[in-house]
Amino acid sequence: MAGITNAPFRVLCREQGAGLFVCEMITTRALVERNAKTMRMIRFAESERPRSIQLYGVDPDVVGRAVRMIVEEDLADHIDLNFGCPVPKVTRRGGGSALPYKRNLLRRILRAAVANAGPLPVTIKMRKGIDDDHLTYLDAGRIAAEEGVAAVALHARTARQHYGGVADWEAIARLKEAVQEIPVLGNGDIWCADDAVRMVRQTGCDGVVVGRGCLGRPWLFRDLENAFNGSPERARPTLGEVADVMFRHAEGLTDCFDAEKSAISDFRKHVGWYLKGFTVGSELRRELATADSLDGLRAGLDKLERDQPWPPNTDTPRGKSGERAKVLLPEGWLDDPWDCGVPQDAESDVSGG
Repeated sequence: MAGITNAPFRVLCREQGAGLFVCEMITTRALVERNAKTMRMIRFAESERPRSIQLYGVDPDVVGRAVRMIVEEDLADHIDLNFGCPVPKVTRRGGGSALPYKRNLLRRILRAAVANAGPLPVTIKMRKGIDDDHLTYLDAGRIAAEEGVAAVALHARTARQHYGGVADWEAIARLKEAVQEIPVLGNGDIWCADDAVRMVRQTGCDGVVVGRGCLGRPWLFRDLENAFNGSPERARPTLGEVADVMFRHAEGLTDCFDAEKSAISDFRKHVGWYLKGFTVGSELRRELATADSLDGLRAGLDKLERDQPWPPNTDTPRGKSGERAKVLLPEGWLDDPWDCGVPQDAESDVSGG
């Protein structure tokens, strides 16, 4: 998740339990051109093993070069290719969730990635398709298996759905039936560990991918480990324990950003997610969400009622929501699903990730 899964947040999540924790989406052209922002974004904490980089690219040659760079310079231990991003600045270039519609272009990208990955596993994440009239996930899953991809994850929504509505878990089951050569992972509407267990039971998928469910909830991964091991124990931190995690998160961002003001500004978006369900007055919430220094944040956190217990019924959606009226695509993108040409300016974004 762009702007979320940087090293400080991954460290908090990794401390909780087992799993593979993936970095923010990285543009392949920015990586091969060694964009300064991008090189900062792919930094991992010393404790992070395995290291996982998620790439976004549209040009098979550039994707191949980026993967080869990761291998030759030992930048990561795993590569995930993002074919699930639904944001307009990505899909209008033919990337993210728009790309699997072009079956042969998808195949070229996967072939280039796998060929250059050497011993590193390559996985992909995708959506059901562009919209209900242009579903691609079954074809994409088969192509991935044929090209040597190690696993495929399906966010069971279309690009048009964005993050709205309800994830179609039946699509995960259909993908699992269609692609039996490699693991199929399910994603969408996992807000608590019990949701993950239910998804696996209903769909037969081999594992789960968590996105928005961990916003303000790094301890979700402890719950997931317990749930899949058959333990009923779940993390229920008090407000004081949550406040301590919040401050650690902000401190970690300060080290990551090398600038306290920028780090605290970045942390502001997390405040509401951490405090969801707790009784905290609007004035104090505003103080925490507008803090501009670690001292200011600490002062606000010290005003919280530390012994307030974990609130019930908080395992509900967080983060982005709502559907799109339409998906922005390159001109003529839907004319030929087998065309493998790279759209003009597809790799023009060198801003980082």
